[in-house]
Amino acid sequence: MDKAIEQAREKLWRFFRREGRLPSYTEMCVLFGYSSKSSAFKLTQKLIEAGFIEKRSSGKLIPKNLSTPVKLLGSVQAGFPSPAEEELLDTLSLDDYLIRNPQASFMLKVSGDSMIDEGIMPGDLVIIERGRAPKNGQVVVAQIDGEWTLKFYEKRGDKIRLIAGNKKYAPLTPKRELQMAGIVKAVVRRYE
Repeated sequence: MDKAIEQAREKLWRFFRREGRLPSYTEMCVLFGYSSKSSAFKLTQKLIEAGFIEKRSSGKLIPKNLSTPVKLLGSVQAGFPSPAEEELLDTLSLDDYLIRNPQASFMLKVSGDSMIDEGIMPGDLVIIERGRAPKNGQVVVAQIDGEWTLKFYEKRGDKIRLIAGNKKYAPLTPKRELQMAGIVKAVVRRYE
């Protein structure tokens, strides 16, 4: 890969982590030391061709594979201990691994304990994918009678229930309305 493109990717990634968005062409001029927006536009085209960012039909730039891949060194036994073997198998972008459809995905921070038996704890981040009909047993984010919640989805005939992953909470049945925001595709927990 072109070293200049790789360096540009790293700068854009740092900007994105700091600002939560990609820079405008004017901001790219400052970021990369360009005197004209046409240089920033040319760089943008190279980054699009390299697959690091993409341009929506509205012209807005969004990250595609901008993050730094992490080394994948093998596997580890979670049962009985076994001799560890460290071998570089590949690199892995957590964005690629966790998010299959970036345009339809968003994250939420979990609060409350209604899904702890599913292993979803307060403070975890959940990655939600919009636009797909849920199946029984999937964890969804839904608005039920005006309140947002994270629960298991269950449909029997015409009746839909949202079921907690904690026995101390009763299933919820909508009295007036139910809107699905999306299906939970991944849970992220940070240990400090």
